[in-house]
Amino acid sequence: GARYQTEKVRVAIVGVGNCASSFVQGVEYYKDADPGQAVPGLMHVDLGGYHVRDIEFTAAFDIDADKVGKDLGEAIWAGQNNTMRFTDKVPEKLGVPVHRGMTHDGLGKYLKEKIQKAPGETDDIVKILKETKTDVVVSYLPVGSEQATKWYVEQILEAGCGFVNCIPVFI
Repeated sequence: GARYQTEKVRVAIVGVGNCASSFVQGVEYYKDADPGQAVPGLMHVDLGGYHVRDIEFTAAFDIDADKVGKDLGEAIWAGQNNTMRFTDKVPEKLGVPVHRGMTHDGLGKYLKEKIQKAPGETDDIVKILKETKTDVVVSYLPVGSEQATKWYVEQILEAGCGFVNCIPVFI
C-alpha cells in the first residue's frame, strides 16, 4: 500500500479568483480519495507519498476589496468569482486570512472596471510567508500580470518558499 508523509505541504495562494476557488474546493473534495482506485478528476491521489489531504493552506493574497480581510473559505465565493460550486465541503472558515497583495499590473483594463481595490498598503508578503511556515506559493494572478509575477517571485525567493506559476508568464 501507499505510505504517506506525516508532514503537510503548507501552501499559500496569490490571487483568490476562480482557479484558486477550484483548487481549494478540490483539496476539500478529494481529502478522502482512495489511492487504490482511479479517481475521476485526479491523475494521482498519491504523489511521492503525499495525499491530497496533506495540502494545508497557510495564507492568501489578493487586491479585491471584496476578498481582502475575509477568510479564504469565504473569499473563494466573493467578488467577481463565478466558478462552479462542485462541493459543499469547503468550510466558511478555513482559518486562512486573505491579505492585501501587491497590484502592479495584476489589475487589467477590464478588471479595473469590475473590482474595487482594497484600501491600504501591501502587506509584508515575506514576513507572512515566513510566519506561516509556507512551503509553496501557488500563483493564480490574472493572465498578463508580468510585473506582479516578477515582484511576487522576489518575495517568495526571499521567504525561501517554492513557487508554482499557474499563469503564462515566463519567469
